[in-house]
Amino acid sequence: MSDYGRRVEFGLSLVPNAADIEESRVLARRADALGLDLIGIQDHPYQRRYVETWALLADLLARTERIRAFTDVANLPLRLPALIAKQAASLDVLSGGRFELGLGAGAFWEAIGAMGGPVRSGREALEALEEAVQIIRLSWSGERAIRFEGVHYAVAGLHPGPPPAHGIGIWLGVYKPRALALTGRLADGWVPSLRYAPPEAVPELQRRIDDGAAQAGRDPTEIRRVYNVGSVVSAEELTGFVLELGFDTLVFWPEGDDLLRQTERFAEEVAPAVRDAVASARGRQQAAGGAGRERASAP
Repeated sequence: MSDYGRRVEFGLSLVPNAADIEESRVLARRADALGLDLIGIQDHPYQRRYVETWALLADLLARTERIRAFTDVANLPLRLPALIAKQAASLDVLSGGRFELGLGAGAFWEAIGAMGGPVRSGREALEALEEAVQIIRLSWSGERAIRFEGVHYAVAGLHPGPPPAHGIGIWLGVYKPRALALTGRLADGWVPSLRYAPPEAVPELQRRIDDGAAQAGRDPTEIRRVYNVGSVVSAEELTGFVLELGFDTLVFWPEGDDLLRQTERFAEEVAPAVRDAVASARGRQQAAGGAGRERASAP
């Protein structure tokens, strides 16, 4: 079992299609009312059918009361890290502490280049991602002025602010070995998608994160593990993602017809069943551990 023992949360992924904005608003409000924990929005500014992700997040946060939202994941090459920090902190302040930051090193480089962004090699993208995490953290540090000089980014005497309303998590959407080690060393979470990290591949990817954390003197249980699970709705399968693969947050991406009904079923039937199954399994494990300690201490 690879369960890290963290509280299990559930989210909803919404596609930022311009033609479906009103439906996204309905789904977000319903997810909020049903008690889901998160809304995730993918970030592909070069996609002509999509509205801008950060603008949509602001719109949805303004229309909800409790649910948190995150970039799933933010496109770093098309945004300066200091601006990402400013946008994230602003959304967090405006929403009363309901924003988290998913961050990616970049993909679809031809489209990024067509939009005027840098076209980076894998090594360059990883370097830029590490620099960005450091700048974002400095921007939220409360320091009056910050400086950072890197290969890809620099800030010189920047006066950051306002500070976030809560400790925003930085969750990296990465898959390669060095990027996973970086996640373990520096990030607050990991946010892969089932399509690119299928269940059979996850244990090795988790191990690389844990090794990176151990090398940095960090407790691996401090790192959130967020899984974009697509349209998988089986409670049994999702329970396995928690207990056997180590994920603590499951983000559902409804597809096809009647997205509202799919969302309601996920929130009202699937998520509670997963919570109960996970709690039961953890309870049995704890009881077994306690019984084992009692036998070991018996005269």
